[in-house]
Amino acid sequence: MSDLTTKFMGLALSSPLVASASPLCDSAASIARLEEFGVAAVVLPSLFEERLALQALRDDDVEWGAHCSYESLQFLPKLQNSYFEADSYFELIRDAKARVSIPVIASLNGVLPGGWLECAGLMEQAGADAIELNFHSVVTEATQSAEDVERGYLGLVAQVKQSVSVPVAVKLSPFLSAPVNISHRLTQAGADALVLFNRSYEPDFDIEHREVIPSPLLSSSKELLSRLHWVAILSGRMAVDLGISGGVHNADDIVKCVMAGARVAFMASALLHNGVQHASRVLTALNIWLDEHGYSSVEEMRGSMSYNAVSDPTVYERGNYVKVLGSYGFSGTELSGARQ
Repeated sequence: MSDLTTKFMGLALSSPLVASASPLCDSAASIARLEEFGVAAVVLPSLFEERLALQALRDDDVEWGAHCSYESLQFLPKLQNSYFEADSYFELIRDAKARVSIPVIASLNGVLPGGWLECAGLMEQAGADAIELNFHSVVTEATQSAEDVERGYLGLVAQVKQSVSVPVAVKLSPFLSAPVNISHRLTQAGADALVLFNRSYEPDFDIEHREVIPSPLLSSSKELLSRLHWVAILSGRMAVDLGISGGVHNADDIVKCVMAGARVAFMASALLHNGVQHASRVLTALNIWLDEHGYSSVEEMRGSMSYNAVSDPTVYERGNYVKVLGSYGFSGTELSGARQ
């Protein structure tokens, strides 16, 4: 059998397969099941900046004046709806660390400076092996520039790195205009790893009822392509570990991630759809693929399809855009028929 072991942010992993945040990671019992079927590490569901802000409103503050009228109750935040309150989140970290031997990565989701960043230190105290900063902001203000957004990200990374000693990964949005530049600057700010990309849940329109409806929760392997593209470009060009999240469903997907240069591949949708036992099947298939193709380890093939490794790196640049558009043509008859 091939050697599947790897390292991510200095953490020793039994394989590149990591469970990304999902309901499968919201209890110590579920995390233990993931470990049982071979998952090498888990990322806990995010602790959200917005939910921490709600929690900061004490019960007595919320209730003050609420007796004035029934209507006033309708405008008060419902604190009990928070998916994780901070205390229960820290308890989850402690419970998981007491039950499993695989690394447990805590996650903070937010974009504005504030008290929520203090949770990073408390996550470390609770036993988290690393912290993921999950940046996903939808900028709707005309006065806010791309530079403003990126400067904010850099500041948040620097603040967290100053408050913790455990590794910090940054999960990036797919809508950055210059991914190589911001990746380099995040590395300089102290990021130990970059994870590409945060999934964007764009809503759809119900045109009959004129309602905005949620997009599908689960991903597909088609979403992997943009991640492979940018990880392949970044691989070997800066001193930071890379991970791919979004579209990882099977052993072939993991092979592609590693060949692009990623140390780990994060999986959630496939585990939710197929059950946690799917992880074991994927790792078995990965082992078979490596053996059949003459690889003794995953590290041996890592980066073999990256920008610096392929014979024609322009496939990752505009040159490939031109080639693809020119590779599909119509005959005169087909064009004539298409116009009719």
